[in-house]
Parts: sequence; C-alpha cells; structure tokens
Amino acid sequence: MNLLINLLLGLFVLVSLLMVLVILMQRPKSEGLGAAFGGAVTENIFGAQTTNVLVKFTSWLAGIFFALTFALSILYAHRSTADSAFRRELMKTQRAPHASPAPTTVPQTSPGASPAPDSGAGVLPAGTTPPAASPAASAKP
Repeated sequence: MNLLINLLLGLFVLVSLLMVLVILMQRPKSEGLGAAFGGAVTENIFGAQTTNVLVKFTSWLAGIFFALTFALSILYAHRSTADSAFRRELMKTQRAPHASPAPTTVPQTSPGASPAPDSGAGVLPAGTTPPAASPAASAKP
C-alpha cells in the first residue's frame, strides 16, 4: 500500500506543477497585467487557438487533481485505521476484564473540622520509646 501511496503522491506533485504552469500560460480575459508581462507569447509560439487548448487542458488537469486527492485521502485513511498503536491499545482494553477495586474506607470528619497538617515532627520510628523528660526542662523560673 505504501508503494501505491508514494506513486500517487509523485503523480499528484507532477499534476500540481503542470496545472500551475498551464494556468500561468493562459491569457487573461481582461488583458490587464498579464499582457504587460508577455501574455501574447503563448499565442505566437503555439498559434491562435492556444487559449481553447489551455482551457481544456486545465480542466482535465483539475479533474485529475481532484481524483488523486480523493484517492490519496481514502488510502491514507485506510492505512491509518488498519494497524495503529492507538487501535491496538483500545482493543487490549476491551478484551481485558474490568476488575472493580475494593472499596476503601475514608475516616469521616465533622463538617466544621479541618484536618491538621502533618509535619512529621512527633513521629518516632517503630520500636523506639519516647525520651524521658529531663528535670531541667520541666522546671521553669
């Protein structure tokens, strides 16, 4: 599929460049600025009926351009949905059984009480005893 997409992209670029060149070669209807930059050159080179041929060629190129755009959009959409990592992850989660987590109990507090922040200042490691109060600390002058 990638080979087909690359081939169509190359053709798409070629048609786009040809369309730009053919449109720039056309003689404007109002003979304004295009005549100042050599709008009559194509008539001198290709003959008097050049405008009719260029208009038909432009319409064919435009049709091919839109057909290639449509084909490329279908191929890109098919390639992206065929095998993507996102699709595989979605398929994994659909196949995996959904285990419900065990309900956890949250201690209820009264509406007016706010929890005190825990600074960890009074926490002792497990297996240790709190130090005895010294007599100098308890006697205040």
